[in-house]
Formats: sequence, C-alpha cells, structure tokens
Amino acid sequence: MPTAGEFLLGEFPRTLDERYRVAIPGELASGLTVEGAQCVLAKERPGCLSLWNARNWQTRFDSGVELVKGKMRAGKLEGRLEQVQLLGRLLSTRHKAVELGDRGRLLIPEGFREFLNAEPGGEVIVVGAAVCVEVWTLPSWRAHLESHMTDFTKLFDELSS
Repeated sequence: MPTAGEFLLGEFPRTLDERYRVAIPGELASGLTVEGAQCVLAKERPGCLSLWNARNWQTRFDSGVELVKGKMRAGKLEGRLEQVQLLGRLLSTRHKAVELGDRGRLLIPEGFREFLNAEPGGEVIVVGAAVCVEVWTLPSWRAHLESHMTDFTKLFDELSS
C-alpha cells in the first residue's frame, strides 16, 4: 500500500478513444508505475475499474489467497464449497496485468470493457482513490458520490484520528 506521500488523488474527466484507450493523468500514472510500466487492472463494481501498482496488488492478492488456502488446509471452510468455487471464479476473471502506453494511455481489454459499460467516444472519470486509480462511467460515479458523500466527514475523522 502506498505511503501517505504517495496518495493518488484527483478527479479527471476523460473520453475513451475509438480503441478503448483512456489517458491516465501523469500525476496518477507516476504513482502506479514506480517500478516500471506494469500495472494490474481489476473489476471493482459495475461501471468501475481500478488500476493498481502491480507490486502492491500482488502483495494484497497473495496475502488474501494464502489466508483462504490456510483456512482450507485447516478444515475451516468445510461445507462452504460453493463459496470457495465462487471466489475462484471471481479471482480467475477479476484482474489482468496491463501496461500504460505512450502518454499514460490505458487500453481497456475485452471483458473489462463490458464490465465498465462505456463505448468509444464515451465520457469517463479517472479518479485517484488513494491506493489505486479508478475509471468510472459518469452515471456510476455520480451514483457512488450521491450514496457516499454524506459519509465523508465521519470517514475522514475515523481514519485520521
């Protein structure tokens, strides 16, 4: 996870080009590609994709998977086969290694395009989400803000005290 000095913040309107590429602002792209150009794109929620520094993503991913494997070995997930299978399916399709191209352009791969639900020429919002960068469709972003903005002060106070 980035340190406080590495918080990725900002809101940037963008347009998807005809090849499903979106320009990630330099100040956000530089926080993702510290060790090189490799990033991980993940499906977050309908209308939102997240872009992570590959090392940070892999650390979180490996830690979570090891916890689940440990619970399986210890027999703590007996009778929960359907949940384990669901987790496996979601892990199999949730993320993909990607590279930022020239000028910080992200090519949104097939499968992720449908999940984002944005067409070429469509407007999106690129948002710094502290530890990652998110690409949102406008309707999804507005709905997210409407449902969470009233919680800002309480959340900020809880995390900063």
